[in-house]
Amino acid sequence: MSQFIVETATPKGYQLKLQTGLFINNEFVAGSDTIDTVNPANGKVIASVQAADKKEVDAAVDAASKAFHGPWGKMTPSKRAELMLKLADLIDRDNEVLSQIESLDNGKGITFSRLFDVKQIAITLRYFAGYADKIHGKVIDIEGALCYTRHEPIGVCGAIIPWNFPLMMLGWKLGPALCTGNTVVVKTSEMTPLSALKVAELIVEAGFPPGVINIITGYGAIAGDALARHMKVSKIAFTGSTAVGRHIMKAASESNLKKVTLELGGKSPNIIFDDADLDLAVRWAHKGIFFNHGQCCCAGSRVYVQASIYDKFLEKFKEYTKQTKLGHPHDDDTFQGPQISKTQFDRIMTYIEKGKEEGATCYMGGNRWGNEGYYIEPTIFTDVKQDMTIVREEIFGPVVTVSKFEDVDDVVHMALDTDYGLAAAVFTKDTARAIDVSNRLQAGTVWVNCYNELDYNTPFGGFRQSGIGRENGEYALDNYLQVKTVKINVSRQP
Repeated sequence: MSQFIVETATPKGYQLKLQTGLFINNEFVAGSDTIDTVNPANGKVIASVQAADKKEVDAAVDAASKAFHGPWGKMTPSKRAELMLKLADLIDRDNEVLSQIESLDNGKGITFSRLFDVKQIAITLRYFAGYADKIHGKVIDIEGALCYTRHEPIGVCGAIIPWNFPLMMLGWKLGPALCTGNTVVVKTSEMTPLSALKVAELIVEAGFPPGVINIITGYGAIAGDALARHMKVSKIAFTGSTAVGRHIMKAASESNLKKVTLELGGKSPNIIFDDADLDLAVRWAHKGIFFNHGQCCCAGSRVYVQASIYDKFLEKFKEYTKQTKLGHPHDDDTFQGPQISKTQFDRIMTYIEKGKEEGATCYMGGNRWGNEGYYIEPTIFTDVKQDMTIVREEIFGPVVTVSKFEDVDDVVHMALDTDYGLAAAVFTKDTARAIDVSNRLQAGTVWVNCYNELDYNTPFGGFRQSGIGRENGEYALDNYLQVKTVKINVSRQP
């Protein structure tokens, strides 16, 4: 048994063997430090994981580079697809253990881990595996020469994933990188490393050559910065806050001008017109903000309701939100578990107090829930103004503002009054109005009569300060490819 295996049990008695080493070159190795990962439901340490600094980042990148120029680079696309499909099968086989780990380490409800997070990484890997043997260039008709293009992998890709969807984000990064022939170094969040490290065991079992996928844990300012600056890393994909995204871009520009994709923060508007199905809008608005405990970059944290139905919506929204099942992450019926950490808990509570100080009405919630862990009641603010902090800044928690609007121009103006542009939603029965408003909103995704519907085969990313590039779907492939033009002289004379 690996020296980095830690045996533990969930509070419900499910027995787990947790991997805590750095996964480099298909082996679990020691880091330069350790980091405690904490159960957010009770604030207790689950395990100490190995943490990487620049030395371990170098080792992981070297392993990935060797694999890229060796067995992985020489492997046929169909064989790469086989390995990806095998890994997806193993993830499905181990759905329960991965779900138990995800809920223990992250705090999300076990039902969501089973039916959403773990399923999503397997589905995503299968989807992109299907592209592996379908990536090709074009023949271009030019005089006197045979001209064709090749779509080639970039090389070693760095991926920095967040703590809110550890497994799903792992899939979003691995899928397009692997099917296009790249090798990968993934840095997990230091707060949620355990599920990705469990997947690392399955990577070996699936038969991936050493160095193709490396998974390390470490602090962003140390391991993340080293990965973003590494001269042998040709592309970096980052999901996280806009503030850290700026540092990633700076590190890339100061090193080798590596290709950068960023999926960053949001302050997404959810617009509800007076002809909407009100009960439907209430249910989707609830999912839009309280899904994953509000820890969702595209959360519908700004709800705008047409004035004529505002009071009725607010009443129904409050009553529906009262039914939210807060509870232990390992209870099957839990909808909202704890926030990820004490730091995040304190940050959200500070925003709640700021909202009150600036004159907003805390219409519902606003308090800690329970006696242990990092739980916060679902919180609704009314009587808000566009310049208030809780309307301007991403809170990343179960806190929503509900505002009135009069007409289309009024609400579009308010919706666009933000630095972000990740997502938005429109609720109306009028198709023409839905299309018109969707086209006027500046957001990477606009949902109509639904919210937070995330699919592996549709592009996801942001406008403005919500990011650069797209993940998922065919659009994601371009981020992991470079185009080469080849011209063979047939009859041209100098």
